[in-house]
Amino acid sequence: MKNPRIGLISYGEEAGKGSELVKETYPLLANAKLNFIGNVEGKEIFNGAVDVAVTDGFTGNVFLKATEAVAKLLIEKIRETIKGGNLPTKVGGALVRPALGSIRKMLDPSEEGAAPLLGVNGLVFIGHGRSDSLAIQSAVRVAKAAVEAKVLDAMKSAIEESLKK
Repeated sequence: MKNPRIGLISYGEEAGKGSELVKETYPLLANAKLNFIGNVEGKEIFNGAVDVAVTDGFTGNVFLKATEAVAKLLIEKIRETIKGGNLPTKVGGALVRPALGSIRKMLDPSEEGAAPLLGVNGLVFIGHGRSDSLAIQSAVRVAKAAVEAKVLDAMKSAIEESLKK
């Protein structure tokens, strides 16, 4: 993505809101010649207002795990509602099953497997401690693709270029 929209996760959208770390980070991102849109809350991440959400490890981990839990809960509740429903509900469920299957797959963290850890001089990918075999296989696929695409070189070049401006 050429010019991703970058947001800083905070508990308020206003520039002065957030923890001390968020308040210190805001001007760094604002002056970094990036497409920084400012502080964002969870709703901006889910509605597509940002392409990149910057956060500390603790907040990011809580956000990610809560998001995964809500996605899993929704899929389970939809499944339970269809199975426990009347005949029209069950028939409707059978008709939407392929679409729901693709949504379930999209929301399953095992399909991605791992995410890159930024801020280190190398490619480091982090997955869940509870990763199953699909998650590990997916993590290897994602890491391999990053190496083949020379993501680290591209990030270094982009940072060096932005510092020249």
